[in-house]
Amino acid sequence: MQQWIERVQQGDAEAFRELSGHVRGMAYVVAYDMLSDVQLAEDAVQEALLEAYMNLGSLQEPAAFPGWFKTIVVRQCHRLLRRKTETTLPLEAAEQVPGSSPGAAEIVEYREWTQVLHNSVSELSAKLRVPLQLFYFYGYSLQEISVYLGLPVATLKKRLYDGRRKLKGALPVADLAAAFHLLHEGGARMLHIVNGDTVGDKLKRGIVQGEVLVWREIYSAGPIFTDPAAEQNRLLRAEVLQGTMGIPAAEYLAGCAEQERRISGFRQYDEVVLWFEHDLFDQSMLAYLLHWFNGQNLGNTKLSLLCIGEFPGIELFHGLGQLTEAQLSTLPGTWRKIGRKELQLGSLLWEAYAAADPSELADLLAAKREELAGGTLVFAYDAFMAHLSRLPSVENGLGIVEQTTLQAVASGMDTPLKLFRQVTDQLHRLGMGDTEYWKILRTLTAGKPLLEIEGASELTDYREVPEFLHRSVTLTGWGEQLLAGAADRLQLQSIDEWFGGLHLKGHDVSWRWDRAAGQPVSTRHPHGRNRM
Repeated sequence: MQQWIERVQQGDAEAFRELSGHVRGMAYVVAYDMLSDVQLAEDAVQEALLEAYMNLGSLQEPAAFPGWFKTIVVRQCHRLLRRKTETTLPLEAAEQVPGSSPGAAEIVEYREWTQVLHNSVSELSAKLRVPLQLFYFYGYSLQEISVYLGLPVATLKKRLYDGRRKLKGALPVADLAAAFHLLHEGGARMLHIVNGDTVGDKLKRGIVQGEVLVWREIYSAGPIFTDPAAEQNRLLRAEVLQGTMGIPAAEYLAGCAEQERRISGFRQYDEVVLWFEHDLFDQSMLAYLLHWFNGQNLGNTKLSLLCIGEFPGIELFHGLGQLTEAQLSTLPGTWRKIGRKELQLGSLLWEAYAAADPSELADLLAAKREELAGGTLVFAYDAFMAHLSRLPSVENGLGIVEQTTLQAVASGMDTPLKLFRQVTDQLHRLGMGDTEYWKILRTLTAGKPLLEIEGASELTDYREVPEFLHRSVTLTGWGEQLLAGAADRLQLQSIDEWFGGLHLKGHDVSWRWDRAAGQPVSTRHPHGRNRM
């Protein structure tokens, strides 16, 4: 927006047309809220745009445009209120029916639902009604609405949540979801791709329309390839996941084939909605799916994304699986459109994540940080930076998970269960499950052990240890040395780990993580960029 304003101030009329198209919806919502008349609201917006164009040269700070323009809109509305004429057109008649050549029954159904929805929204208080209209009916981002209305994003999220709850008080859950779907999300021919069975099972109980596909993968573990479906890549990944996490290779391969069969038929749906969270487990899965869809001809299928990192009333949000069915039922209709820009950015993230050189991912994140923060993929930066911090550190050879685990034991977390809860809470951006964490815990007890777990030193599968979760865990002398900075883990233990597309094996590894600099460094090229 700032670039448009600067271009307009330099006399670029085309830039003003682009700016007008972007802010017109916001202005209309405020104008209609004051005037309750379609024609008058449109007149107010047109007059406000003209006044803004004539006076934009006097605006000192382009960043102040949203609030400045809103003041002009309100002033025009007050002018029209003094000579308000009778309403000539209801709001519902201004809506255009989506889709191509719908039948008469579909048009009637659509208009009935839009009338129900608009009537319900119009009965809300202004502080709930305006954010709902801007977010759902006009598709503005929370950041844009925040600047325009002068409200913090957190406040807007709370008002959207409160608005949805109040609407549910007036409409059955299924009806509310259907109204949003018909207006914005394409109707019943939908495919919802989710990150786990817990969420999938709940959605299947009538919370959403259409079909649900649970995408079963752990892209945060094991070898990652740009094309994981290639036979050689798939077989290697199956072998590693079986050896390190106990996932049966045959079961894994069959599951991959089935979910790929289902997703390959995506063109039969009007819309595909991706349900994901803020952590690495989900963001890596999301990046892969965006990469995959980026290589497809989408045809008439629309892609949408629901991705959250918090939920009202939940202090520490781990994921959608925490939500009750009632809480999940407030989310349908809140997803955002995925365009070519998001597909290309997701594909770049996946390709960098799959690279054997982690500096490619670090460089991409640095270059795209502002774009990610202000766009649909808002959680990607933090998630993939958390991934890079898993590399063995320059300081003591411990990645962030191992470092946090040893520190937790030193602070009094003395059982595997306590450790799991403490570490996964502290490192929630990684989204580790128990299987993934037990794998890491096992490596800390191998070779010259950094930890000792009562009765488990000789076993590779902790599921075979009775009452394993409550066994005693203690630091060894080597673990204490590492925490004191007197030793390096890779001098004590060899590793065999995959970090995305990077495979580190042995005592002398090619890449480490510099905690102070916040970047990966190569041990092979001491004079190069991002090198030790």
